[in-house]
Amino acid sequence: MPAPILILMACRNGARWLPSQLASIAAQDHADWTLWVGDDGSTDASREIVAAFAAERGGRNLVRQLEGPRAGLAAANFLHLLTRPDLPLTPATHLAFADQDDRWHPGKLSRALDRLAAAGPGPALYGAQSLHVNEAGRPCGRSRRPRRPVTLGNALVQNMVSGHSAVLNPQGVALARAAGAPPGIAFHDWWLSQLMLASGGRLVIDEATVLDYLQHGDNTLGAPAGVAAQITRLQLWFGRDYARWIDANLAGLQAATLTPTTRATVAALRRAPAAGPGRLAAFRRLGLHRQSGIGTLLLWLSALIGRA
Repeated sequence: MPAPILILMACRNGARWLPSQLASIAAQDHADWTLWVGDDGSTDASREIVAAFAAERGGRNLVRQLEGPRAGLAAANFLHLLTRPDLPLTPATHLAFADQDDRWHPGKLSRALDRLAAAGPGPALYGAQSLHVNEAGRPCGRSRRPRRPVTLGNALVQNMVSGHSAVLNPQGVALARAAGAPPGIAFHDWWLSQLMLASGGRLVIDEATVLDYLQHGDNTLGAPAGVAAQITRLQLWFGRDYARWIDANLAGLQAATLTPTTRATVAALRRAPAAGPGRLAAFRRLGLHRQSGIGTLLLWLSALIGRA
């Protein structure tokens, strides 16, 4: 019997995009889903659109709309939903994350279930690829599966799982809920991928394209394509944001249930100097790296100057 899936959507002023995203969820070939929408203070017609969709689904699928935490970040909204004590979970329930402005391909959920089942027991987080489209619906790029295995040393400094494609298996759901919602988490997908690997779980990163990722001016970060996007990321990297994100993730991990090896790694990173050769030495000794050689060199430079 197909497993039930609970979809969590973070929403804020998404009226322009919600109709197509909700329609794509309704069109999934896996029909056993429930949708919980966290509305984080929308001032447009988002709430009315979700309410109309809930009424249209009738008894076929439960759609529930809740108040978000009003923290100003999609990650906080997602984690607020994830950790609610009243989530309708069974021992077989998988949990999928949905952005308000994508369009899912019809087999997205069923493919995630198949890949997670093939991965075997234990906590797991699934992620897949996306086609990037502009507001006119024309393709303008696509994501790529990581070229190298995603180890904890990579995941601590680079997010390799896209949140809009992410699905947790039941053991992963239990692990994520037990870890709670640590303060300062900037990206729920990056946090969850680290948590899985640090706790002895796994990442299942699919090569398949399962959704259209809409690129527009209101994206939280957007796809890492084009000169402007790369400049934005470098500014974040060599500003204070990147180091702050890493520190918040490490603080969250330190409070979670980790493997002994991972606990030692996290503790060593938190003890490392804030900048200089000592910090670079800690990064290298503990195997922190990015997917590309140039990316790793930039990581080492940012560690030297206290930006990672």
